[in-house]
Amino acid sequence: MTEDAGLGVEVFLIGPDTAILAVRGELDISTAPVLHHRLAEQVAHGRRHLLLDVTEMPFMDSSGLSVIVRTVNEVRDVGGTVSLSGARPVVRRLFDLTGVGLTCPLYDSVDDARRALTGEPGDTATDVRQDAVTR
Repeated sequence: MTEDAGLGVEVFLIGPDTAILAVRGELDISTAPVLHHRLAEQVAHGRRHLLLDVTEMPFMDSSGLSVIVRTVNEVRDVGGTVSLSGARPVVRRLFDLTGVGLTCPLYDSVDDARRALTGEPGDTATDVRQDAVTR
């Protein structure tokens, strides 16, 4: 795991063009460049489908959100996707308020997201999203 400025990012490859990035720590103005670098690194290595596991990310400010939105747009331009899993209520609320949840699938767990990415049977983003809205 790479850890810099209080943010840890561990990368797990689950296919030749798919990676899970487990983000640990607060994503703010001082740590956003760390995540941006790790995401750009994955895209440069041909990863077109990225899953951000934010289960252990208790806080995110607008600079962190900006990195995620920029990555969503860059990856979409090359036919890829960015998904998020495990967002805590405060982080999920930021995604909901800004509309990121409409362009970037949000999953409750990494397993749900991985099943959706790999085409395995199980929950879909829509099912997970609807469950979250009704809670």
